[in-house]
Order: sequence, then structure tokens, then C-alpha cells
Amino acid sequence: MSEQVTITIDGRELSARRGEKLLWAALRNEIYIPHLCAWPEIEPPEASCRLCYVEIEGRERPVTSCTEPVIEGMVVHTRSPRVDRLVASAFELIMSDHHLNCAKCPQHKRCELQKIARERRLRLRPSRLTALPRRGERDDSLKTIYFDSGRCVLCGRCIWACRELARVGAIGFSRRGYKQAVTTFGDLPLAETACTECGECVEICPVGAFSYKINAGGERESL
Repeated sequence: MSEQVTITIDGRELSARRGEKLLWAALRNEIYIPHLCAWPEIEPPEASCRLCYVEIEGRERPVTSCTEPVIEGMVVHTRSPRVDRLVASAFELIMSDHHLNCAKCPQHKRCELQKIARERRLRLRPSRLTALPRRGERDDSLKTIYFDSGRCVLCGRCIWACRELARVGAIGFSRRGYKQAVTTFGDLPLAETACTECGECVEICPVGAFSYKINAGGERESL
């Protein structure tokens, strides 16, 4: 049995497994911390979305909770002026490059971006930054799944799932900076890759970039 430690998050004294990441200890105890790229099985954590910042007493700067292991006596604050500024800025950067058409998105009302906006009272439509031109187009080449790169938040979960769960590796990151994208080797349509349409990418996507196709009867297409 793993050793338990006592930590305090937002004034609540909690028990956690020594060494587990702070993000998962908080979420397990129903303390919400925004996150997109984190997933319990992904090690080491990507820490790319920069949304899960917290402050730890005794530390000079906020830290990402997905990378921070818990230790005995840790005192954590999920909200503070510095944390709120960092999270709001990271969220606004993500939304400036997001195809915002919630009503037509398959993840509408189940989207992590909507949850973050609701929990932190943030705007889905950026107020300070000009929306960037939409990245890419929808890949409709598979029978059961489509990919809309304009909804992609570059969290990398789908890439991990394709490689580690499906054992296929049909997708990956390409290019850098603003042009970075989730795509296939040579930018081929998914139907021309080793994709098996297993659906792992759909199940793990937090925003609806990967989605199941729905037929005229309102049911998922099947192979």
C-alpha cells in the first residue's frame, strides 16, 4: 500500500499518496483545477496547456500542478491574483486559435473549454487578442471518425492514445510555433494511414476535435 501524506488545498486538509501529482490529488477530492493536456497515465506530463497553475506556500512562483508531486505538509492555493492572471492569459491564447462554433460542436456542453470558462468565469471569445485565422480543415476521409483541426487545442492526448493505447501511431505533431498541428505523416488523409478507427482519439479528446460521425438516424456510424 502506498504511503499517505497530509496536504492542504484551499484550506482543506486532505490525504494523498506520496508522490502522486498534485492535480490528480485535487481532482480526486473534487477541487477543480483547469487542465487540458494532462491525463493520469501520461508520464512525464506534457504541461503544455499551462492552465493548471497553483501556488504552494514557500515557493517563489506558481507551479503547474500536473508536474508537482505531493509531499507531506504541502499547503496549496488554487486561486490567487498571480494564478488567476496566468490561467486567464493561457486560456485566452488557446481561444484566440480556436474555431468557436459551440452550438455545432459534438462536445457542446461536455467540452473542457466550456467547463474552464464556467469555473473561472472566463470569456470563450478573446477580448484582448485578435482571433487568428482558422488552422486547417476537417478530415472527413474515415468512415466513422472525423477530425476538425480548427477545434484542436494541441493538448497531445490523441497522439498519446494512438501510440500507447491503440499501438498504431497514425498521428503526431508537425511543424512548430503557430503552425504546429496534429496531423499524419506527409499530411495524408487519415483514411490513407494505418488508422484502425478504434476511437481512442475520440474518447480522449477534451474538445471535440476528434468526433464520431453520426448518421441520419442519429446513431454513430459503424465500420
